[in-house]
Amino acid sequence: MDMKRREFIALIARAATASPFAAHAQQRDRMRRLGVLMGNHFNDPVGKARAAALVQGLGALDWHGGDNLRIEWRWAGADPALFQRYAAELVALSPDVILAQTSPAVVAIRRETKTIPVVFVTVTDPVGRGFVASLAHPGGNVTGFSDFDAPMAGKWMGMLTQIVPPVARVAVLFNPATALQAGLMLRAIEDAAPSFGVAVRPAPVQDDSEIEAVMAEFAGEERCGVLVLAEIFTWVHRDAIIAAAARHRLPAIYYDRSFVAAGGLMSYGFDPAELFQRAASYVDLILKGSIVRPFPWHSDQWARSLGFARRSRSNQSLAPLV
Repeated sequence: MDMKRREFIALIARAATASPFAAHAQQRDRMRRLGVLMGNHFNDPVGKARAAALVQGLGALDWHGGDNLRIEWRWAGADPALFQRYAAELVALSPDVILAQTSPAVVAIRRETKTIPVVFVTVTDPVGRGFVASLAHPGGNVTGFSDFDAPMAGKWMGMLTQIVPPVARVAVLFNPATALQAGLMLRAIEDAAPSFGVAVRPAPVQDDSEIEAVMAEFAGEERCGVLVLAEIFTWVHRDAIIAAAARHRLPAIYYDRSFVAAGGLMSYGFDPAELFQRAASYVDLILKGSIVRPFPWHSDQWARSLGFARRSRSNQSLAPLV
């Protein structure tokens, strides 16, 4: 009886090893690779906080760097050339999935691959840019989280007109080379402006000296304020923007509370840390094989498996004007 019991246990063990569930467990246990293309500089504390939120989200789903997941980080620092260079490097590593922060990162990666799955965060107009077919059914190998809805423009206008004295002219600050979504956002801002009695003027800039020049120009106008567009250049150059606005005593509204923490006046926008944590859940689905390789994938299968989160919850921050 003991011999039969041992033979039976051995038979069950062999059957379990050969089962699809065991094969899935073995696949789950092998080292997987995630490529991450960040728009910030490597030494940017805010960018590091976003990266930490991603790592935390992955850890909560039992993905740990150096254990069962290798994360390849690249930091472009809002440099268009570095976005393309690092996109090529990441694709050459053949990762299981790539996470892309900002539209320039997605554009660069899509030039390099149409098969590796891409999860994006902080992208303003994914449909208009052609990244996805629609919010409900993204299709292809790209999905992720958008960070802008048109009603946010009205919130920005409303906050600027509630200060004393209320703003009557708004300069919209952005870099055309990196704000690929500027057209969409400017239209939303211009559509919202008449109901607040505000005139809007685009203020394109490309470096710190142009930021200073724009601020100096608008400081000479009566009841003028600044609206800083949500894009990677303004994020990377936030210290220069905040300092110039303070020097010229221009009220400015920003899209992220990190600007207020650094001395800016006020902000209204999404919570990037939440987006990165939620993006981890999409990465988890891909790594767990919710979508089976090899590629190409069927677009409906991608949509059913991952879906699409339209935007994050907004947050509002205020600081005293000094």
